[in-house]
This record gives sequence, C-alpha cells and structure tokens, in this order.
Amino acid sequence: MLRERMPFHFIKLRKIWYAISILIIIPGLISLFTQGLNLGIDFSGGSLLDLKFNQATSVEQVRNVLQGFHLADASIQSSNETDFIIRTRELSEEENESIVTALDSELGGVTLQRSERVGPVIGRELIAKAIYAMLAASVLMVIYISWRFEFKQGVAAILALLHDSLVVLGVFSIFQIEIDSAFIAAILTIIGYSINDTIIIFDRIRENLLNKKKGEALEDVINSSLWQTIARSINTVLMVEIILASLFLLGGTTIRGMVLALLVGITVGAYSSVCFASPLWFDLKKQERRTKPGTARA
Repeated sequence: MLRERMPFHFIKLRKIWYAISILIIIPGLISLFTQGLNLGIDFSGGSLLDLKFNQATSVEQVRNVLQGFHLADASIQSSNETDFIIRTRELSEEENESIVTALDSELGGVTLQRSERVGPVIGRELIAKAIYAMLAASVLMVIYISWRFEFKQGVAAILALLHDSLVVLGVFSIFQIEIDSAFIAAILTIIGYSINDTIIIFDRIRENLLNKKKGEALEDVINSSLWQTIARSINTVLMVEIILASLFLLGGTTIRGMVLALLVGITVGAYSSVCFASPLWFDLKKQERRTKPGTARA
C-alpha cells in the first residue's frame, strides 16, 4: 500500500539532490570569498544609532550633518522617510550626544530609539565563541548519533548541517544582509532543528531495517522510511514557517535578520534531512560494502 503512495525513489534520484545542493551552495561560496559577510557592530566593532525623525528626511540630509563630525562615510539605512539606522566607527558618549543633538536641531526633531556600542575586541571574542559553540555542538552530536545509530550516520548528519549553514551564510553574503549576535543564535537553532528531523528519519530507517524482508535492498528501505516520515517533516516546517513569516512581517527591524535566517535555514534543513543526509549515508554504506569483498548486499 505504501509503495503506491511513493511517486519517486529518493535514493535513486540522489544525484539530482546533490546537484541541486551544489547549485545553491556554489554561488554563496563565491560570494563569501569575494565580498564576505556584512558584519554588524557585534562583530566588527563600532556604534549604532537607531533614530526616528519627526518629519520626512533624506539620507543626504543626515549625511550632511554627520559630515560635520567627520563621519561622512558612515553607513546610513532608511526603512522609510523617518526611520534611520546609522552605523559608524566606535563613538564616545559625548560624540553620541553631540550627533543626536545636531540631528535634532538641524532636521526638525529626532528621537533616539536605540544606541549600541561594541569594541572590536568584543567583536572578535563573539566570533571565537560562536565558532567554539558550533564545533562543540557538532562533536557532541557525532558522539550521540554514533552511540544511538552508527558513526557513518553521524558523519552524514554533520555534513547535512554544514550544508544548511553554508546555504544560510551564502544567502546573507549574496544579499549583504547584516549579521549580528542574534544571527549566531539563529544558526544554532537551525542546527538543532535540522538534526532533530534527521534523527527522526534515521530512527525510522533503523526500525525498518530490523523488520526488512529478505532480499530487500538498503536503498528501498531508506526510501520507504523517507516516505513514511515526509508528511511529518512538511507539516512541521509549514507550521513553523507561518509563525516565522508573521514575525518577519510584523516583528520589527531588530529581529528581521534573525527571523530571515531561521526561515531560510529551517526550509533548507528539512530538505537536507530528507534529500541529503539519508542519501549521503546510503553512499557511505555503499562505499563500505565495496571495500569489504564478499559482503552481501544489504
């Protein structure tokens, strides 16, 4: 009955899934090497001013005022005619107050909604801690999956997580979307979500292997397992993305970057759990059988 509900064979089409992943990842890698990431002040150091003007204001008007403080090269982003985010070199409290006062007097009134200052040393520490956190999480996940299932499944799962992270980093690099410390939280959340989906699929594969029919090929067992779990994966992703889409549209600019990372990462994570991790594990098992002469086909 289940076979009638399987329109295609996931494992037999694995080269197509690999090609899709490569086509998505390569542009991101090129962008990462050529233009890098748009690091926010959490990582690069500097000051941020989130301002709301009382009347319509242009970027040129704001830049003219900043020029008097030798900040003509500051990054100025406008979400509409009154809301601006200004990123500059690290400013002292006195410089901050002077800039806000000048903008207030020359451009018809302004409200300071947010002010942040991060030194470059703190930025480097955040990057180092983020890398350590992801490495530690990867090692612990390999250990757990190796204990619960087998080492090759752990390797496949971690490569799938690397796949997800590269896609998200590539998207943010291509479109030069600013990343901050919340972006790291989003990446770790994506890793947790994706590995959970992968483990559920691996668990179903293990159950089906214990009950497989004599002569049934490993690729058919994996394919059946994927079809048995795909409805759960799709439904879960859709429910999460409805919430994330609402947050992206209504949550405000301060969390938009993190929510976008989650939207991209959770979508890609669901894809990689089904179309990348499991086929990759099959290829690793296939290679293992080739290196052991006389081993019967699984």
